[in-house]
Amino acid sequence: MASSTSSLQPPSPLPGPESTASMTSSPLETLIPHLLASKRSLSSINHVWRANELCTSTRTSLEKSAITTARTSFLRSGIISQLALLQQVQRNTENTARQGKAEFQAVVENLDEADKRLRDTLGKLRSTIVEVGLRPEDEERRSLLDFMNEEGVEGLVGVIKESLGGAGQGMREFENGNRGFEEEVQIVSRLLHGDELKRSSGVVGTASQAREEQGQDRSPIPQILHEMEDHAREMAANLESLVSHYDLCVTAIKQTEGGGDAASKIAGDLPEGVDIGQDAGGAPPEPMGDHERLEMMRVLEEDAGQVEDVVMEIRDHIAEMETLHSRVEMYTDQLASEHANTTAAFRMLEDLGQKLPGHITRTQVFLVRWDEEKAAIDERLQELEGLTELYDGFLRAYDNLLIEIGRRKVHELKVEQIVQEARTQLERLYEDEVEARDIFKKEQGEFLPVDIWPGLRDRPLRYSISSADDQASRVPDISKSVIYRAIQRVHGKR
Repeated sequence: MASSTSSLQPPSPLPGPESTASMTSSPLETLIPHLLASKRSLSSINHVWRANELCTSTRTSLEKSAITTARTSFLRSGIISQLALLQQVQRNTENTARQGKAEFQAVVENLDEADKRLRDTLGKLRSTIVEVGLRPEDEERRSLLDFMNEEGVEGLVGVIKESLGGAGQGMREFENGNRGFEEEVQIVSRLLHGDELKRSSGVVGTASQAREEQGQDRSPIPQILHEMEDHAREMAANLESLVSHYDLCVTAIKQTEGGGDAASKIAGDLPEGVDIGQDAGGAPPEPMGDHERLEMMRVLEEDAGQVEDVVMEIRDHIAEMETLHSRVEMYTDQLASEHANTTAAFRMLEDLGQKLPGHITRTQVFLVRWDEEKAAIDERLQELEGLTELYDGFLRAYDNLLIEIGRRKVHELKVEQIVQEARTQLERLYEDEVEARDIFKKEQGEFLPVDIWPGLRDRPLRYSISSADDQASRVPDISKSVIYRAIQRVHGKR
């Protein structure tokens, strides 16, 4: 026997006289071990039965895989188009949520900026103390903020923050709803593309992906089945060689004197299914001639040394078949998992299809509500900015009031200066007139009768200047430094 040919080797040339004499002298004790070894080798038939089972199982797997692949492909073709639609809807809602979140964040930033500007303005009002000269003497010092209603500011800010809180809650609910829908879409996609299968089994890709990588759209099982059938044929040929060798051993013992009983005892209880050409316990065979017997013994000796190699070759074949069958099982398991995942994806797709109208409606409702809330918040933000402008105007007006007081004080001083100058001139004119009348009286008085003009001896008219409105108040005294700082704030930075 030879492992390369999986069968008995062809007969060697006839032996010479020395070899013939040696074979003629071979005792029964030499043949019995050969028979026992040959009988043990026949247990390899179990491997042959196993090979038949593996081939049958592989054929069944081929049929089932063809059905499973067809069903899976049919489901996948329908799911892919529907999944693309769901992914488009999911991307649109995600963009809507992203845009809404950005607008919400912009509103929050605008509120923070407006609130900061208002707080800064209120701080300036609080730190600006009204000048003493502007208020009654018995009144406590007051700041500009004391003249404004700060509670209205806090109420407006509170309403805006409350509106933002409600809008933020609606935004989070919408995002959570989108996240749940997105997760379900991703699960369908993973089930369809086998991502979970790769993670759980360690197998690279799905059966469909494996076929695509091989550049074909057919199952690898037919090629594996062909290889397994080749192994099975080789094993059958090897088993046939072992059976022939066993039959030759039985024949040789029966041709040896006293070997009939030994052959009957040893040859019993053969493995089930072994079919030999002779009945070891039957009648003795026809006697052989010396030449024929010598040839039989030569072949038996040569084959006896190859029995173990043939058995090992059968084991190698069955081991290779087991490996191939494992590949088939792995492939069919992948197909089954792929089909199960595709079926699960289809069921989830049906459920998502029922949820889709509600998801679209939720998006539309979110857009409408957010537009309304954003408009209301913008309106209140404008009110807040209006208050800031009002308070800033109050600050500017107070500074301009100080400047106006300074201007009025200057005007008052100018008027007083002019009045004082006029009084001085009138008094001088009066005194000059008195002096002139006295000179005239001295020079001409003794010549003029007293009754010629009754007003001759009258004093000249004397004038005085006073305020026309006794109810008018004086301009308060404000230090020049205070007025100067007010000018700087009005024309520069506060």
